[in-house]
Amino acid sequence: MKSSETSATQRCSSSAYILDNAGRETPARFDALSTLYDHSTIQHLENCGVSLGWNCLEVGGGGGTIAAWLATRVGPTGHVLVTDIDPRFLDGSRFANLEVRRHNIVTDPLPEGAFDLIHARLVLVHIPEREQVLKRLVAALKPGGWIVDEEFDSLSLPCDPDLSPGEVKLKTQSALFRVVEQHGIERRCGRLVYGRMRALGLVDVRAEARLSMWSGRSPGASLTRANVEQLHSALVAGGFVTEEELQQDIARLDDPDFMTPSPIMWTAWGRRSSNR
Repeated sequence: MKSSETSATQRCSSSAYILDNAGRETPARFDALSTLYDHSTIQHLENCGVSLGWNCLEVGGGGGTIAAWLATRVGPTGHVLVTDIDPRFLDGSRFANLEVRRHNIVTDPLPEGAFDLIHARLVLVHIPEREQVLKRLVAALKPGGWIVDEEFDSLSLPCDPDLSPGEVKLKTQSALFRVVEQHGIERRCGRLVYGRMRALGLVDVRAEARLSMWSGRSPGASLTRANVEQLHSALVAGGFVTEEELQQDIARLDDPDFMTPSPIMWTAWGRRSSNR
């Protein structure tokens, strides 16, 4: 494994990301995301044909599970660059073809026309400059290269206890949505990526969505708990919820009878034209 840093991130060691990787809750969040979504992510990557010798970019590599899968898939003749603004959980020591790089996708340079495949999950949703970043990622594709992007949409299908009495609308989750919106998160991002890819001239653009019901003690409940606990101070100090309300909602996440619909996970993918 090679590891490197860009000059911009060497000058700036902190991240404006509201759920930054320095939080003690981060391992629990990464584990939950991997359990919930890695299987479908890998299916989409396989459908793009990723194989031996490909040059791949994984943006916002997080816990590194998809980067590790890609490194195995492309083999010794391929190469995987995995980036994150805080790569502390990325370990490519088992793979000679995996390079870890501390990198700010908004400000740090990317090579143009370099990658057969680019993948990102839950990156653009957090970045106010998401449309410019998507444009940069498309420019980094080789002609004929694929981009696969996965983003949440937490607006299009909200919890509805009137429709399904078993669903629980957590006050803390509603407060969390208000906090993240204040930090530039686009809660409908997943639904919009398909149109943005088409507008950038990609071909063979497709999109599909995945939705599930999360119950108490499930990976979805663990993901919710990690996010709420990491934003505990912002939620309470900001007056969005009381300490008592927050603790009551956290306790509900351990209730086997708890149920709530997940955010919609949209996956959009497309290919750079071979003529470009």
